[in-house]
Amino acid sequence: MAFDGIVISSLVWELNERLADGRINKIYQPENDAIVLTIKNNRNNYRLLLSASPSLPLAYLTEDTGTNPMTAPNFCMLLRKHISGGRIVSILQPEMERILKFEIEHLNELGDVCTKYLIVELMGKHSNIIFCRPDGTIIDSIKHISLNISSVREVLPGRSYFIPNTMLKQNPLTITAAEFAEKVLSKPLPVGKALYTSLTGISPVIAEEICFRASLDSGMSTSGLSDVEKVHLFGVFSRLMEDVKGHRFSPTIVYRSKEPVEFSALPLTCYSDCDSQPFDSISTVLRTYYAEKNASSRIRQKSHDLRHVVGTALDRTRKKYDLQLKQLKDTEKREKYKIYGEMLNTYGYGLEEGSKSLTCLNYYTNQEITIPLDPQLPPQENAKKYFERYGKLKRTFEALSSLTEETHAEMEHLDSISTALDLAQTEGDLAQIKEELIQAGYMKRHTGGKNTKKQKLTSQPLHYISSDGYDMYVGKNNLQNEELTFKFAGGGDWWFHAKGIPGSHVIVKTKGDELPDRTFEEAARLAAYYSKNRTSEKVEIDYIQRKHVKKPNSGKPGFVIYHTNYSMMIEPDISHIRSVKD
Repeated sequence: MAFDGIVISSLVWELNERLADGRINKIYQPENDAIVLTIKNNRNNYRLLLSASPSLPLAYLTEDTGTNPMTAPNFCMLLRKHISGGRIVSILQPEMERILKFEIEHLNELGDVCTKYLIVELMGKHSNIIFCRPDGTIIDSIKHISLNISSVREVLPGRSYFIPNTMLKQNPLTITAAEFAEKVLSKPLPVGKALYTSLTGISPVIAEEICFRASLDSGMSTSGLSDVEKVHLFGVFSRLMEDVKGHRFSPTIVYRSKEPVEFSALPLTCYSDCDSQPFDSISTVLRTYYAEKNASSRIRQKSHDLRHVVGTALDRTRKKYDLQLKQLKDTEKREKYKIYGEMLNTYGYGLEEGSKSLTCLNYYTNQEITIPLDPQLPPQENAKKYFERYGKLKRTFEALSSLTEETHAEMEHLDSISTALDLAQTEGDLAQIKEELIQAGYMKRHTGGKNTKKQKLTSQPLHYISSDGYDMYVGKNNLQNEELTFKFAGGGDWWFHAKGIPGSHVIVKTKGDELPDRTFEEAARLAAYYSKNRTSEKVEIDYIQRKHVKKPNSGKPGFVIYHTNYSMMIEPDISHIRSVKD
């Protein structure tokens, strides 16, 4: 996550455009380390979130009011006393640091105009919100930092505020070519690391982007750069900094398989294998990115127990299947024992007592074979012994043939549930998967008493609209697939599924029309994307009219059989297909 000096610069520019000269109407402190300012400017009301959370420090314009404590904390009351009704003169960023400095004018008890500074430091575990006088004296802070906690700087009322420069980094907006060569490229480090460890506000992501634009490997040593490459690198870096100084920002979120992986205030061309979505506001980028990231993390966290159940069952089933296959392979010699018995019954009468083997002609193959014998037994007893072995292996083969099919079906079922967990987007999706695991006997239903009601399943299939206006529905788990295919779809609708791998059922409602080729392709892309092989370049998709899809007797939820289907190879790219929020 690149919450770096460039993102702060973009945010400062945006906040000045919207909040400068605005009045602070309300001040809230919803969390111990976060405040929300409500600001009125040009007949618009804005909410500004400022969070000094050590795990997720943030600042952006938001529409969420949040929940507030019944009694305001002391820091919130102090801000209300001093700057409630105050005017935001400007927002500054000192030297490309991850710092927001709000200059606020307000009236004191005597009616005189006074100036205060609200300083927001967004520096990971060292983040803080500090309230200061114009001379730099700290009035208070949302976190008190004593010398027992930090030997670099105290943040306490009455102390002087300053920005510690422990890393001795250079300002990237003012550095010259000579300083760049001396302070950055002289370090015996990989080029990317030399950039972000030497320049204020440059994150590893932006360092990688600079190297990518300069056609350099960020992992190569600075000592390996030629003079021409050094000049070219500085040129690329300077042009990027000119965009920052000129406020030419392009807020962007980078997605991989619809999951946000990075954001920036500038285009990230180094993510050539991902999709980039531009936004018109860095606040919208931050709000969207962290909302989607938090939702994704929350679903992964809540699905942990289900994944453990499925993973354990899948491992156990795979071991059982491998053992059954090994035992099944051992039964392949059963026919040999049958032939041994028949040959002994045919040729064994002429054997001498105590013979250890019989060499004779196998009349099935017209080839000579040698049959080992127990010299303590007569030929007839040896034949009987081989027939008994044959019978035992035959019964084992028949039993294992059925068992391996059942075990393989169970393995496929668990694999499909594992894929459904990867596709789950909401807690409702997880509830349906849990219900399937309970129905299959992998989990027990926990009840709080006789009157405990079964949890209501509210998750719905995904809904898309094709470019030609046809409704396309995607099941996110086996229970949805079952419902979608056998209860929702009509016989003339089209059914799509990734060939031979776990994935979603996709239904296209035809409205009685003959579907255009483009709709077939878009439905196939959905089936490819919502399958186990969604990260592959191409996926083979089977498609057929719904009336030809059947459910096998005693089949697991979502499992079907079909014949005479069509197939196509398609890329799992659904970026251009319009999703409907039902």
